[in-house]
Amino acid sequence: MGLISATGSCYNSPWRTALHRAYGPWPLTASKPTPLIARVSLPPAMATAATPRRRRGKGPNSDLSRTLTDCTRRGDAAAAMAAFDAAVAGPDDLRLAAHQYNQLLHLLASASFPAAATAARRVFAHMLEAGAAPSEATITSLARVVASDPNAADEAFQLVATMHSTYGLAPRLRSYSPVLSAFRHAGASIKAYAVEAHMAASAIAPEEPELAALLEVSAKAGDADKVYEYMHKLRRAVGCVAKETAEALEGWFRSEEAAMAGKAEWDARQVKDAVAANGGGCHQLGWLRSGPWMVRRVKVGADGGCGGCGCRLASVDIDMEETHTFADSVSGLALERETKANFSQFQEWLEANKQYEAIVDGANIALYQQNFAEGGFSLVQLDAVVTELRDRYNGKWPLVILHNKRVAKLMENSNNRHLIETWRANGALYTSPSGSNDDWYWLYAAIGLNCLLVTNDEMRDHIFELLGSSSFFYKWKQRHRVKYTFNKGKVVLIMPPPYSSEIQESETGSWHVPIEDKSGDERARTWLCIDRSGVTKRPHESRIANGVAQGLTPSEASNGARQRQPEDQAAPVTGKRKDRD
Repeated sequence: MGLISATGSCYNSPWRTALHRAYGPWPLTASKPTPLIARVSLPPAMATAATPRRRRGKGPNSDLSRTLTDCTRRGDAAAAMAAFDAAVAGPDDLRLAAHQYNQLLHLLASASFPAAATAARRVFAHMLEAGAAPSEATITSLARVVASDPNAADEAFQLVATMHSTYGLAPRLRSYSPVLSAFRHAGASIKAYAVEAHMAASAIAPEEPELAALLEVSAKAGDADKVYEYMHKLRRAVGCVAKETAEALEGWFRSEEAAMAGKAEWDARQVKDAVAANGGGCHQLGWLRSGPWMVRRVKVGADGGCGGCGCRLASVDIDMEETHTFADSVSGLALERETKANFSQFQEWLEANKQYEAIVDGANIALYQQNFAEGGFSLVQLDAVVTELRDRYNGKWPLVILHNKRVAKLMENSNNRHLIETWRANGALYTSPSGSNDDWYWLYAAIGLNCLLVTNDEMRDHIFELLGSSSFFYKWKQRHRVKYTFNKGKVVLIMPPPYSSEIQESETGSWHVPIEDKSGDERARTWLCIDRSGVTKRPHESRIANGVAQGLTPSEASNGARQRQPEDQAAPVTGKRKDRD
């Protein structure tokens, strides 16, 4: 603000308009007006440095913004809509930012409010009229509110399905979830399948809530084939199911439609081969047997034995296709990051030497708990692990992977030289070359040979890099990694668990479904044991153990990975390691 004298010279000046606005019409008189000091707004060029800024936040729109924020904090959709409607009906032109419309739509979607769908449509129409660009969150919130109206699920799906063509926006999983939920409650199975198809076209994979909705709507429709399809999609997507999903499964298996689904005769050898090809734990050949199901909530023993039907659960591996994909992913990344000739030479050597049952991450073991003054690279610890593995596998040598600079340093000590030469003479040592990262070597060897990997390395960096394989990396690690610890100088190998906590389908057609348990204690976990009641095994059926028929070779039983008994489950401590040149 500036000060200016309102004398006669000012009267006919450009400032007359400003004075007119501040004090009303200037009195017309022949006499000289009384000198007046008036406070008016000056142009920026004339304002001094001390001129205070005009305060923002005045006016009806800013008042509405504060009200919306306050209502959102309190979850009060009614008050927010009352303020919005009052502002729209007021004399001032209401213009909100896009995020404020989103704020109001989100509040309507998350709070209880009568006629919420009608209110949301009104807000969205005003948003478009005001020229504010909607976002994915806008359409998702609107669809969520509209889907809450039992008669408007189709409209909600249309909003999501046309999000890209109308607004150039890509839908997300959260965009589809309320629509699927609405069709599930309505029992509209065909429409629910259309939503899933649109998700697939948008490259969006359903997760447990969506799969549970699809499974439940299929069960309501009595579509046994679709229920079977979603059982396996659920098996691939999750480990343990939520309690709500478990209840939906119980409802299906106790239904008349479930009792009628299945076949009394099947090719046992075909089922057996399918289980082996899938890594154990499922055959995916359809419902086996017929008749009513017995559904029980049971515990599973430490050896994997079901407390209901007595079937021993499988330790499930990734299937052969996933194994090849995983190996190719590791190989491709290694060839990009390593000297190509060096890693290709290792691949050729490994192709000619496939006899190993276990790969040993040498540096990880030798550096385990060596972060003290006298600590160093402990060849004694590494030798203890090698010896223990030989004892377990009838004298067969494991393959130790070590960086060549480590080996060169060890060879300087005569006490170490004899041991290193013994390993070399028996094909138990491969040295990764200078400039390489030995992680790629031991990881590729364990995957390529489909054998055990002895390491405490959590391999989080590999998961980060292996984006294309991360969906089954966890399952592979759980099945193949052997952890270790030392108890009073004696090595304790912590073998992979004897069974996997995931949905399993046995060769005789029974199902076992683990339910989420927050305790973290596998012994406390509750399982659904689902079996045909009053049906005996056919005389020529094989006895089931680990979910795989007895008589299979170890490679058939788990895609090359041997079934092993559990060891002392000591708490593992990750050894520090990183071998780079």
